[in-house]
Amino acid sequence: MNRGTLLIHNGHETDPATGALGVPIIQTSTFDQGDLSHPQEFDYARSGNPTRKALEEMIAVLEQGAKGYAFGSGIAAVSSVLGIFSSGDHVIAAEDIYGGSWRILNTFYKRWGLEVTPIDATDPDTIRKALKPNTKAVFLETPSNPLLKIIDLAACLGIAREAGILSIVDNTFMTPYLQRPLALGADIVVHSATKFIGGHSDVISGLVVTRTEALGQRVYAVQNGFGAVPGPWDVWLVIRGIKTLKVRLETQQASAQRLAVWLLTHKNVTEVFYPGLEGHPGNQINQAQASGAGAVLSFKTKTTEQALRFLGRVELAAAAVSLGGVETIASYPVKMSHAAMPATERARLGITDTLIRISVGLEDVEDLIADFDQALT
Repeated sequence: MNRGTLLIHNGHETDPATGALGVPIIQTSTFDQGDLSHPQEFDYARSGNPTRKALEEMIAVLEQGAKGYAFGSGIAAVSSVLGIFSSGDHVIAAEDIYGGSWRILNTFYKRWGLEVTPIDATDPDTIRKALKPNTKAVFLETPSNPLLKIIDLAACLGIAREAGILSIVDNTFMTPYLQRPLALGADIVVHSATKFIGGHSDVISGLVVTRTEALGQRVYAVQNGFGAVPGPWDVWLVIRGIKTLKVRLETQQASAQRLAVWLLTHKNVTEVFYPGLEGHPGNQINQAQASGAGAVLSFKTKTTEQALRFLGRVELAAAAVSLGGVETIASYPVKMSHAAMPATERARLGITDTLIRISVGLEDVEDLIADFDQALT
């Protein structure tokens, strides 16, 4: 089946017990064990729930992996994956990953003895240069947040495989509809399902998919031990979002392309970052490993005052954190997603006071362009 069909026909089209065209919400904390000599699949909802199981099986099918796991947030998913490592282990991480991932790596896990080396992963050879005897994994994100840098996944994942280390890829921006890192050689894929997969700015959730069942069992041990799991109602909202992912993302992506091209012509915009632009440094690589450029772009204004004025004057975009909803969202990374990153590090990476990140929604793109024009002028 094509990817759009698979979003709907993935093994959970109907409820086998009732024939309902949807996964039922099993709202319970515990399950009757019955005859203890014959253990049942479910005993306590932290360890497993039928509604959550349906979502976990769906995302495994969509990412073409062996096992899927659902979490209470995207950062809970990232943190739980990092929880499979031990004190003294070394992780190589792309230097411009999501600010929350950067924070958990460089604060919480650093205190527990996890060693982290940031690299410019747009040059795959930096992975080789950062390898140590205790290196256990490389953590990548493409497109990156918030500068939309593109990493050559095939090259980077091949280096990780040769070195005998695990590879983890954050696929939040692209979703399995546009990009499948496991098919390119990744070992683990993580998502903030809060974003495009959920798609309606009404749920917090995270997802993980592993290449092998053995690796999945390591992740499940952390999921069950930490207990950072979602409730069945949140799970159901994510399942609902999956069904409309194709139509939402294709429309948002088309609008993002037109908006990016228009921004290039605006007198108060100095740079536009969007993989769909021919002049974007990672345009050709992205075309080779993904079936689209996604619906997130960033741009820089001439001055900080212009950036702040835009955020205050724009009417059809919420000035807010997060992305991937049906509404357009304008984010200010230095004060929002990357506020925890030291100012010197932000400056080195190009995350400046003039940078604005846009998650394009489902509004008519002509209306967005007109609104952006009045807010920028």
